[in-house]
Amino acid sequence: MGETELTARVSLTGADGRLNPAAVGWSRRPVVDTAGLMLGPHRSWGRTKRWEYWNVITPTHILALTVSSIDYAAVHEVWIFDRSTGTSWAQAATVLPAKDVTLAPILGKGSARARAKDLEIDLDPLPHGGTRLRAAIPEASFDVEVSRPAHQDCLAVVVPWSPSRFQYTVKDVALSAAGVVTILGTQHEVPPSSWAVLDHGRGRWPYNVRWNWGAGSGMSRGRRVGLQVGGKWTAGTGSTENGLVVDGHLYKIHDELTWEYDLVDWRRPWRVTGGGLDATLVPFHNKRSSNDLLVVSSRTDQCFGHWSGSYTTPHGGSIAFDGLVGWAEDVHNRW
Repeated sequence: MGETELTARVSLTGADGRLNPAAVGWSRRPVVDTAGLMLGPHRSWGRTKRWEYWNVITPTHILALTVSSIDYAAVHEVWIFDRSTGTSWAQAATVLPAKDVTLAPILGKGSARARAKDLEIDLDPLPHGGTRLRAAIPEASFDVEVSRPAHQDCLAVVVPWSPSRFQYTVKDVALSAAGVVTILGTQHEVPPSSWAVLDHGRGRWPYNVRWNWGAGSGMSRGRRVGLQVGGKWTAGTGSTENGLVVDGHLYKIHDELTWEYDLVDWRRPWRVTGGGLDATLVPFHNKRSSNDLLVVSSRTDQCFGHWSGSYTTPHGGSIAFDGLVGWAEDVHNRW
């Protein structure tokens, strides 16, 4: 596959609001400017989707938040999971029409905020290049600072379905996190050994779409390793969102990958192979959610667990990894 590596800043859209062909490709840094997404005569109201999703996995808890605007609604969620007891605290909000939501036009160039009934989220850039994550719902909250090494690669990709349907995604894995989570008045440390992952999305989507996404982070055999894999939604576009980050360096995988899993028996290992990668996730928890509002619906199975496997580089080297904490998911949206 002939994916182009982008190394200079480029606009996602042209003056008419349609996809800029020069933006199609992948990069190690977030060089795509999405400020024009909300402008132009071909804006396609109802199809523009913007979001920030953060996940932090600590030795004791899993923390997740979503701030999003899908044009006709603002959709947010805060989720806190106790890994030892299996108890969770969650609050989701769908605000019609979209209001009280702020999303920066360019990644890292502003804050994101969400306000809804019983839910508050604030995402603020830090002077050293990281991000402060704050979220509050009834009975629970967290305040976490995510550190981002200046030298570390992310995986940014523009996926083109057509001139009017396209997505810019930034997946940033294996980021260190530290802070505190408070549940029922009791504080729990988020130690520096915790791992954070970002999914930054800006684009114009088809109405009916399915995707797979998997991510893993950890120290393995003395190396800092981040795994990023995806599938279904990129098929046939010439773009993929697959790669392995080792000690800050991204190995981009240009192939579409093969996913093997069983949603009926979600505890069975998930296997993802192709392009030199052979990775297996052994799950310990499935965050299953769904809603059906007739015209708009969604269904998600997000299985958390531990990744292990190996990657053969284009030059024939082999990188083995194990103990990466993360997830694999299967999602179907009509939105």
